[in-house]
Amino acid sequence: MSYQIDGAVVKELGITFAIVVVKPHIIQSTTETQEARNAYRHIFPNMPIILMGEDSQGKPAYYGRKDIVNFLAKTDPSRIPWRRYIVAD
Repeated sequence: MSYQIDGAVVKELGITFAIVVVKPHIIQSTTETQEARNAYRHIFPNMPIILMGEDSQGKPAYYGRKDIVNFLAKTDPSRIPWRRYIVAD
């Protein structure tokens, strides 16, 4: 069995980190953000994981390491190298 996630691996600020697109309600809940980040650790090992959800106006909202979140808040999402990952269970 497999599933798909949308995300990106980005090398910026001297850091390689992952961004994973999630439903907006996930970044509103501390419990759900931790569960989501833990669930993606095996896909993106040894890198900070940033969660991205969109608000009702379609504006991205990020959750994760503050320095990376601050960088992403100033970055046009179209500049992020998004791709679809197929993950096997």
